[in-house]
Amino acid sequence: MAHFAQLDNNKVVQQVIVIADEDCGGGKFPESESHGQAFIAKLGLQGEWRQTSYNGNFRGSYAGIGYTFDENSNKFIPPSI
Repeated sequence: MAHFAQLDNNKVVQQVIVIADEDCGGGKFPESESHGQAFIAKLGLQGEWRQTSYNGNFRGSYAGIGYTFDENSNKFIPPSI
């Protein structure tokens, strides 16, 4: 399964969805991201979507609602408390 986070205009995660690996081209990150984004667009879901790793294998940590995507470091940053 592949996980994708929807970002708002400020790069803050609004939701995270799960799609089948087959819908991500059956590949591994980072190649799978563009396939997954295309699949999400076909579903009619709007916005910017970035792949996240449930196990934290890439992009720092698993994205949760309220996390911010930092494009410079290519990581999801947890919210400050």
